[in-house]
Amino acid sequence: MKQNTKKIAGIGLLTAIVAVLQLLGSFIRFGPFSISLVLIPIAVGAALYGTLAGGWLGLAFGVAVLLSGDAGVFLAINPIGTVVTVLLKGMLAGLTAGAVYTLIEKKNRIAAVIASAVVCPVVNTGVFLIGCRLFFFETVKEWAAGTNVFQYMLVGLVGANFLFELGANIILSPTIVKLVKIGRKEKL
Repeated sequence: MKQNTKKIAGIGLLTAIVAVLQLLGSFIRFGPFSISLVLIPIAVGAALYGTLAGGWLGLAFGVAVLLSGDAGVFLAINPIGTVVTVLLKGMLAGLTAGAVYTLIEKKNRIAAVIASAVVCPVVNTGVFLIGCRLFFFETVKEWAAGTNVFQYMLVGLVGANFLFELGANIILSPTIVKLVKIGRKEKL
């Protein structure tokens, strides 16, 4: 029972961190979109509490994106496509991070955290790009203004954001997981 209470409290705390980071992070922009520091607590939660916790935290991220107004440009174009893309990208990023951690942790916990920290932004960005192609392609084509639309999507829409998010996740997620485990007196 004590472990369950700690797990619920930990997931609750990470959910609050996800919401705060998304709401505050929406002010940090490179290009038209904000930098998502929220992927860090998602990867950390997936490593500490499991795949479903990662999925929950990703879903909380999606809801926070919708509430923060960060998806406003897309909501005006296709509300249903926006909601599907935003919720799915967050949830799948968390679920995949948790699944990757679970697959690798028995062999090497540090490698598992790093792999999950890499997978989280890759899936988040990948699903975003798929959503752009499925629901917003004509608009994105207009934004590309005659340049190659796929190149515009990779460089203009997600390039710098993705690299920043990936780097931050790779550096901070393993560090945070290690500190939490030290605080619990567990070995990583």
